[in-house]
Amino acid sequence: MKKNFETFYITWYSRVKRFACSFVMTEEDAEDIVQDVFLQLYLQRDFFDASIPLISYLFISVKNKCLDFLRLRIAAQHAVDRLSNEYEADLRIRYESLEMLLVDFSEEKSLHFRLERALDKLPEQCRKIFMMNKLEGIKQKEIAQVLNLSVNTVETQMGIAYKKLREELKDVVLFLLFLFLL
Repeated sequence: MKKNFETFYITWYSRVKRFACSFVMTEEDAEDIVQDVFLQLYLQRDFFDASIPLISYLFISVKNKCLDFLRLRIAAQHAVDRLSNEYEADLRIRYESLEMLLVDFSEEKSLHFRLERALDKLPEQCRKIFMMNKLEGIKQKEIAQVLNLSVNTVETQMGIAYKKLREELKDVVLFLLFLFLL
């Protein structure tokens, strides 16, 4: 049986490889596919009998492996395209946001003054909670413990602070986002 398989391999390898290559386009990929099919046939050689048309089985197996290979390549290409489109959209948003930014960087003192003034307009407890969280880096749970408040109250006060600061600094919010988030 081993001698028969060797003869079968030698006779059909190059033909099946050309067949696979016409679909997967590279010789290396075709070789891999054909080698996998012949290995599978060799491992299952004891299960074949004379009633199975081995040549048909060989070509159908190669065809199916080529289909699997192409499906994977198509799916991979779709993933790359999707990621590329998302990256391009992100870049476009950043570009347009930066283009719309109308802040004069020479007025940094003015910006700092406006930020301080906006913080000063916050209610005392709200300002204290915001400063502890954002400037000192203290977690909301810890702030609640230090100030003897519930975590819910701290979260509510942070929400109020964000809302009031957004309103007060609406014309420079985009600039501040670029400054602190990017």
